[in-house]
Order: sequence, then C-alpha cells, then structure tokens
Amino acid sequence: MIQILHRIHAFVWSPGMLVFFLATGIRFTIESGFFPLTHGKQWFLATFGSLFLKKETRKTEEPHAVSQFQSFCTALAATLGTGNITGVAAAIMTGGPGAVFWMWVSAFLGMMTNYAENYLGIRYRYKDRNGQWVGGAMVYMDRGLSCRWLAVCFSFCCIGASFGMGNMVQGNAMAKGLESAFHISPVLTGIAATGAVAYVLMGGMKRIAAWTEKLVPVMAVLYLSAAVFVLAMHRERIGWAFLCMVTEAFHPGAMCGGIAGYTVGKTLQTGVARGIFSNEAGLGSSVIAHAQSDVKNPEIQGMWGIAEIFADTMIVCTVTALVILVSGVYDPACGFLSIDGTTLTGRAFSTVIPFGEQILACATLLFAFATIIGWSCFGERTAAYLGGRKGAAAYKMIYIFLTFPGCVMTPGIIWELSDTLNGLMAIPNLIALFFLGKEIVYPQKFRE
Repeated sequence: MIQILHRIHAFVWSPGMLVFFLATGIRFTIESGFFPLTHGKQWFLATFGSLFLKKETRKTEEPHAVSQFQSFCTALAATLGTGNITGVAAAIMTGGPGAVFWMWVSAFLGMMTNYAENYLGIRYRYKDRNGQWVGGAMVYMDRGLSCRWLAVCFSFCCIGASFGMGNMVQGNAMAKGLESAFHISPVLTGIAATGAVAYVLMGGMKRIAAWTEKLVPVMAVLYLSAAVFVLAMHRERIGWAFLCMVTEAFHPGAMCGGIAGYTVGKTLQTGVARGIFSNEAGLGSSVIAHAQSDVKNPEIQGMWGIAEIFADTMIVCTVTALVILVSGVYDPACGFLSIDGTTLTGRAFSTVIPFGEQILACATLLFAFATIIGWSCFGERTAAYLGGRKGAAAYKMIYIFLTFPGCVMTPGIIWELSDTLNGLMAIPNLIALFFLGKEIVYPQKFRE
C-alpha cells in the first residue's frame, strides 16, 4: 500500500502534471492579454483598493452569504498555511534559491488560473433550499460539463485532503512549534485546538468568515512585521538575495555555491511544485470559499482570486525566502539537508530577534489554525454537495474529532496521502478548465 501511494504521489507531482498546471496558466494569461501585468491597477483597485472606497466589500446584507473580503480571507486562510513558512524553506533546501524564482513564475501564471476558477465558480453556483450558495469546482464540473462523476471524484479528494493536509498536518505543526518554543504539551494544544475549531465550525459559514476576516490580517501583520525587521537589519544583503534567486534559477550554484548535482530542471520542478502547493492555483479548492461571496459579477471575484495568489506567493513566500537568504543561515556546504524547514526559518529570525523561535511559533500557530478553519469550509461544502445537510453535519463532527489526534500524533504517512489527494483534486479541475475555458470573460472585455 505504501509503495502504491508513493507511485501515485510521484505521478501527481511529476514534471508532466506540472506542465499541465503551467500550460493552463499560460493559456488563460495569454487569452487575457497578460491581465495581471497590463491591468495591474484595475485588479488592485477592484480588490484591496475597494476596501477603502466601498463598504459593501466588507459586509453584506444577505443572510446566508459573506462579503467579498470575507470570502477572500477564508480562501487566503486556507492557502496561507505553514507551507508559506516551512514550505519555502524546504524549496530552498531542495532546489536551491533559484526555486523561488520558479515559484514566482508559477504564481504569475496561476493568477489567471485562479481567476478562471473563480469566474466559473460564481457563474455556475446556485442556492439551496435554505438560501445558501452552493458553488465550487465540483459545481461547474456538474452543471457546466454535465459530468457528475468527475465532480464526485473531486469532492472525495477534497474531503480527504481536508482531513489530512487541512487539519491533522496543520495541527501537528502547530503543536510541535508550541512544544519546542514554549514547552507546551501537545495534549493541551490538542484540547484547546479542538475546542476552538468546534466553536468556529458550529457557527456555520458566517462565523468562519468572521473569524478569518480578523485572523488573516493579524497573522499577516505579525509575521510580516517580524520578517521586515529582520530584512531591515540585513538590508545590505537584500539585493544580493534577489540576484541569487534569479541567477540560480538558470545557473544553479553560480551565485551561492550550490550543491553538486543540481540542475536547472530540478530547481524548476521544485519551485513550480512548491508554488502550486502554496497558492493552490489549479487545485480548485479555494473556489468553494469564493463562491460564498455576495458578489454579482464573476469578473470581480475572479480578480479577488488574482489578489489571493499575489498575497500568498508574491508577498509572503518571497519575504520568507529573503529572510532565510539574507540572515546567512542558508549554507549548502554545511549539510543543511538534515535541518527541517521550521528549524531553518527559526534560525533566520533568531539572528536578529532574541525570541525569534517563539515569534515563529506564534506565527505558525496562527497560520496553521487559519488553514484548519479555511479547509473546514472546503470540506464542509463538498460534503454538503454530496450528502446535503446530513452530510455536512457528519463532516463537521469528524473534522472536529480529528483535530486532537492531529496535534498529538506524528502524521507520517498521512502527510503523503493528503498531499496526494491534494494533487489529485487538480486532475478533474484542470480537465474542467480545459473544456470550460472558452466561457471565461475577462475584465477588460466585460468593461467594453
């Protein structure tokens, strides 16, 4: 069974599948006229800028819907996980600093992939008998492609990934961080986390959105403030770090010493895979949260999808990479492969901040909890799609129950299984995007 799982995992995250991801992004980027670049001001003002111009993006009068900003925060809560901290460190350790450049490339292309997903999510969503929006990748597979079995496959993979990658793996990272930094027992962390998750989930989508709306800005400010302080203290090395990431993307080892045997292909594969893993563009998961928005035009929510990828990879992942590089803790010649990503990032913060490890533990706590809450929305909505209200209720109980063992147990094979399910979600989603791509309307065309 383990060998079969290894093979499936290797296929899901193989170079061929990564090419499929990139090809999808290239298609929508070209068809949109390179919208993220050519209309950067438009999508920025329609998303982040609207928070200062229009109150309706921050709250809604619809009883069963959430605001555009709340749906954005819920989706971002799921993507802004421990992968933005430890995942970036792992990418650098595996593929060298050049992997970060390829993370940027996959994120840039993923912006329009996420736009397309959210556009279709809003277009094909519908309201159930209780007046709540039902939307997501499974819905546009069902109602757009008329392919119910493809939607069911996606839903089961999404539910499985939510139990593992969305809950247990995040809980374990949270508990380990608190145990290492503050000597808090994982049992206590598990009890507290289970209670907190139960409280949030039992309040429904409205409470989930309200929590993520507050949690995401707080955790982002906490983490980015500490990171910017580290960068300010090592500001003379920032230019070198950017040059290192770009140069090593094409000539591994040229700037930073590198590691024997590294190739451009290895660096590219690592960067693209980690980029997709971080921002989830092409997986179809975040569409479920965006589909709960009270937005009327699909183009608007599509641009919130662009903003999601920008915040996740272009800002948070880049800042993490810079902190690791400028702090001097990255040294390929010193056997860094034996160090885990959390330890490496913690050492980077500790070079400047006396309690760097504790601050990183707090950041990991917030990031992990936000991911648990965000993924609960994904799983609960897919469970409701498959089994109605009873299916959603059963899912919530199982999800809450799994929080405690996730904190106190080492995930082991659960990590690879959930990572595999996470990637398997992409196959039906990319197929749906391929056939429904002709229906996408881009903002500049809509405006005209």
